[in-house]
Amino acid sequence: MGKVLGIIAEYNPFHNGHMHHLQKSKEVTNASYTVAVISGNFTQRGSTALVDKWSRAETALNCGVDLVIELPILYATSSAENFADGAIKILESLKVLDYISFGSESGDIDTLSKFANIFYKEPKEFKALLQIELDKGLSYPKARENALMIYLKNNRKYKNILSSPNNILGIEYLKALKKYKSNIKPVSIPRFEAGYNDLDYSETIASATAIRNIFKNGNFDIARKLLPEASYSSFIKSIKNGHVVSDLSVFEKEIIYNLRKMDVSQISNLPDVSEGLEFAIKNAANSCNSLPELLNIIKSKRYTSARIQRILLYSLLNITKKDMAISKKVQPYIRVLGFNKRGKFIISEACKANPKLQVITSVKKFVDTNSNKNLNLLLEKDIFATNVYSIGYEYDSWSNLDFTKKIISL
Repeated sequence: MGKVLGIIAEYNPFHNGHMHHLQKSKEVTNASYTVAVISGNFTQRGSTALVDKWSRAETALNCGVDLVIELPILYATSSAENFADGAIKILESLKVLDYISFGSESGDIDTLSKFANIFYKEPKEFKALLQIELDKGLSYPKARENALMIYLKNNRKYKNILSSPNNILGIEYLKALKKYKSNIKPVSIPRFEAGYNDLDYSETIASATAIRNIFKNGNFDIARKLLPEASYSSFIKSIKNGHVVSDLSVFEKEIIYNLRKMDVSQISNLPDVSEGLEFAIKNAANSCNSLPELLNIIKSKRYTSARIQRILLYSLLNITKKDMAISKKVQPYIRVLGFNKRGKFIISEACKANPKLQVITSVKKFVDTNSNKNLNLLLEKDIFATNVYSIGYEYDSWSNLDFTKKIISL
């Protein structure tokens, strides 16, 4: 078997920067096979995917990926740490991967690995510094960045590395590889021209954030230059089918309704809610009727907007702290969204290498035969998330798509 490359992504949507990363990763690793673990219908920053997971899986296959696996919702909508941990657990369980490649603003794998080692081992001095920064009322990401800089003697060459989202995710991937003593070799491809949340764009390159805004504004001619043809065609198809879900504001009434219905103790049981934040959320939900207003009332120096959006998403999807705790303990299944012939071969070889691998190619069959309660919980949350997501369609809002949608096969 040739070299196998793993990629963790949202592809929301799959753009020219993703194509560059995919092609460069294959070139650097000399990989013959590529596996992508992608988020489902909701994303790590607490929002919706622009188009559904099957459309994005098909685009990935058409652009050069061989096997697409879904990252369960409990990881996909989690903090960077649990997002990365869940994805690495999936890739490691295949037992056939040689490389994992991720994009980063830094591109310096040695520095990112050094940071990952500190976060993994958590030296006493670093933990003490982190607590001091948290006690100042800073958000966890900012407190960790400050603590690390002090721990590293404020070395200027490390400045801003932890303020870049892809660097942060890359460090978490490296930390998870260390945690599971993985033999998968990490590779980092530098991002170029467009940053993660950069709203500017060049003639052919833009961030996913910028592209989503371009689509929302109806600038399709601009978007067409920023996406591979397969990705653009898939998006236009989703528009015609009424299956585009622009962002979390599509569900703002459902979110506010849920929060008004919940009591304070139930809100406190949502992941990422701590230190009395449940009271601020409850008061905000009782006094407004739009998502921007809700976010504006709740936000503070202590909590990032991404964290607050994830909390609102948890309320929508009925995800609790107990659910999240289970996700951290369980070995997730392999939920296949799509493959080509090489992808089928990867699955076949993975099952030989790991006979205990739980592969889902039929959701109904898995539901009927699986006796593992924790895996059933993961899948129930995925199914429910899809049912909620389809409510956001303009029309044809069918439920139970996880049972009726077939695997994408090229």
